[in-house]
Amino acid sequence: MRYSMVQAIRWNYIPNREEPKEVSIIEVRELNLFYGKHHALMDIALDIEKNSVTAFIGPSGCGKSTFLRTLNRMNDMIQNVKITGSVKVSDRDIYQQNVEVEELRKNIGMVFQHPNPFPRSIYDNIAYGPRLHGTNDRKQLDEIVETSLRQSALWDEVKDKLKRSAYSLSGGQQQRLCIARALAVQPDILLMDEPTSALDPISTAKIEELIVTLKEQYTIVIVTHNMQQASRISDRTAFFLSGELVEYGATSGVFQNPVDKRTEDYIMGRFG
Repeated sequence: MRYSMVQAIRWNYIPNREEPKEVSIIEVRELNLFYGKHHALMDIALDIEKNSVTAFIGPSGCGKSTFLRTLNRMNDMIQNVKITGSVKVSDRDIYQQNVEVEELRKNIGMVFQHPNPFPRSIYDNIAYGPRLHGTNDRKQLDEIVETSLRQSALWDEVKDKLKRSAYSLSGGQQQRLCIARALAVQPDILLMDEPTSALDPISTAKIEELIVTLKEQYTIVIVTHNMQQASRISDRTAFFLSGELVEYGATSGVFQNPVDKRTEDYIMGRFG
């Protein structure tokens, strides 16, 4: 029997997941981003709720990763970028001149598409951030390393190998190590840009389980091309197209009853 992508996603959706919380930790208003003369993001406005998982979906080049990077000012590193509008994190506009970007990125961690461990030991990968921010006490660092690795569901696999190179780990383990490294500096928000796209299905499942667990302590924003993944793990979903935020709401509504026909066409696989 043939069935549609929408039906498949509905079957993967978890109906008993708790409804998103009402407290917003990120508030975006009238956000526009230009690469030179190219208008890459157009009047984006949305709120991201605390202790939730928010997924950004859309075809390649739609602006979802660009928007993700505006949330911790990663686009500052790109030449000829102009940003207007406001991004407030815990009621503070992060684009004000007096914002310390290094401190901002400590509070808003980032996990990238491909695992990028440092060419150091497993231990030193986790301890790097705390040391950078002034923690040098060995006992305290030991506690941070263990706690971070436990949070990333990696401790039992590496507790006897902490002096080994991070490159000795598998791809999935390296990605969980990168998550642990981000958690070691105790952020409030964790941004993830396609964190499972380079991983096998077993490693992907472990990362997804980890994300659902971590939202009890952190706010997580994830970019994903995998719509089933978005439906499985996210509380809210934003659909981007050509730099525009087309639709944003509870994941169940976006996938099961989209308001905009472009959202339905994308979910149905008519383009993208």
